Amino acid sequence: MSSQTTGTKARGFASMSSEKQREIARKGGKAAHERGTAHEFTADEARAAGRKGGEAVSANRSHMAAIGRLGGRSSAGKRAVTPNVEPMPAPVLNGQEHVNQEDASPSNEHAHSHRHEQ
Repeated sequence: MSSQTTGTKARGFASMSSEKQREIARKGGKAAHERGTAHEFTADEARAAGRKGGEAVSANRSHMAAIGRLGGRSSAGKRAVTPNVEPMPAPVLNGQEHVNQEDASPSNEHAHSHRHEQ
């Protein structure tokens, strides 16, 4: 937001470039950690913050509906694609490949050449 739209002049931290603001904030965070005064979330605090954020997001029904539609389209697209399934190799019995006659196809000439007689 520019100072013209708010009617105030940007002064101090607000007048600095975003790069300069980030540099100052980084130095402050580093100093706080070195002094041991920086806040670190406990597991319970993090869980509570996540729950609060989730509740805020899920309160927006149109946003949740849009997310659901995207997810549905994504999973439907995955179901529509049939995976490339390679045929299983024929079992080997007594050192020879064994092919059942009902499994043999005309394109597999090798399958017709082996017959096991008992």
